[in-house]
Amino acid sequence: MNKEQNYIEINRQSWNNRTDAHLKSDFYDLEGFLKGKTSLNDIELNLLGDIKGKTILHLQCHFGQDTISLERLGVKGITGVDLSDKAIESAKKIAKDTGSIADFICCDIYDLPNHLEKQFDIVFTSYGTIGWLPDLDKWAKVISKFLKPDGQFVFVEFHPVIWMFDDNFEKIDYNYSNSGAIVETENGTYADRTAALTQEYVMWNHGLSEVINSLIQNGLEIKSLDEFDYSPYNCFNRTIEFEPKKYRIEHLDNKIPMVYSIVAMKK
Repeated sequence: MNKEQNYIEINRQSWNNRTDAHLKSDFYDLEGFLKGKTSLNDIELNLLGDIKGKTILHLQCHFGQDTISLERLGVKGITGVDLSDKAIESAKKIAKDTGSIADFICCDIYDLPNHLEKQFDIVFTSYGTIGWLPDLDKWAKVISKFLKPDGQFVFVEFHPVIWMFDDNFEKIDYNYSNSGAIVETENGTYADRTAALTQEYVMWNHGLSEVINSLIQNGLEIKSLDEFDYSPYNCFNRTIEFEPKKYRIEHLDNKIPMVYSIVAMKK
């Protein structure tokens, strides 16, 4: 089996490998989170609005900080899903430590229909999620399946323009659109670049038209599409914090989009 065919196991191992370093990192600030600090950013909070009494499905939730942050906003029920068994194990422990009622499921999201039956008011996913998925039509089918009629899909993601550059944002190294699997090996991790880790991973680039058309073709109506010239996370090389929690690539300033968001409704 080649690496592209075996991507689920390679990526599961990759995320299992990172989880401990992420739990200990300043980037995720678990200590602050356990004391009640939210892990959510203004971008997604503004898109979500008042979610009291709603039910939410959170796809690709890592170890559940955003899931539990959403729950703290008064939702009626929330389920987080992630591929990494180590991350889900940590999510369950963090939920227990914070008295959270969030549920967590460990599976590849394409396989979620075999693990979950109910529908939700909102499906949410954010920052660094779709690059791990080869097929966005299958992704959009999962979203549509788990949304109630008139339910909302709320999505925030790093802009595909970002993924065209080399690590130091000096030259264009990758295709904007999906041209097949990108197989790479990384030392350290975005949350702690000095961590003594090495992991292989498999990713895909997805342009905006691929994302939007996959949603439209699966019965979702686009309500908004926004682009942002900053990242709320300091997870790239050569960044500058120009306002609190707003980062840009220093030599590119505000010239490139770094994040985009979509709100869609199931018809």
